[in-house]
Amino acid sequence: QVQLVESGGGLVQAGGSLRLSCAASGRPFTSYTTGWFRQAPGKEREFVAVINWNGRSTGYADSVKGRFTISRDNAKNTVYLQMNSLKPEDTAVYYCAVTSRGMVTNTYDYDAWGQGTQVTVSS
Repeated sequence: QVQLVESGGGLVQAGGSLRLSCAASGRPFTSYTTGWFRQAPGKEREFVAVINWNGRSTGYADSVKGRFTISRDNAKNTVYLQMNSLKPEDTAVYYCAVTSRGMVTNTYDYDAWGQGTQVTVSS
């Protein structure tokens, strides 16, 4: 089993940037596609971005396309989420997760999750 730890969250003003990290340990990280999800208070967890095992294929939710960039460094067992032009509606707990099912975007297709990191965007 792989263990995931997110970091990099915080409080930022609208229009600002943050970079989240997802560090993995345990099974070989290159075995997995990795996704970022977020959950705002009172809302369901939603897909944000996904990257395949070698970083050559990515996908984004429409709400973040053009503002967020997902990348990975397999030598460091880490996946990143660069978030630019942040909006108050991006406020949520952000989670990374891994799957062996390919470029999927549903939460139930993911096998392991981190504990989450809070991102708060003030207006």
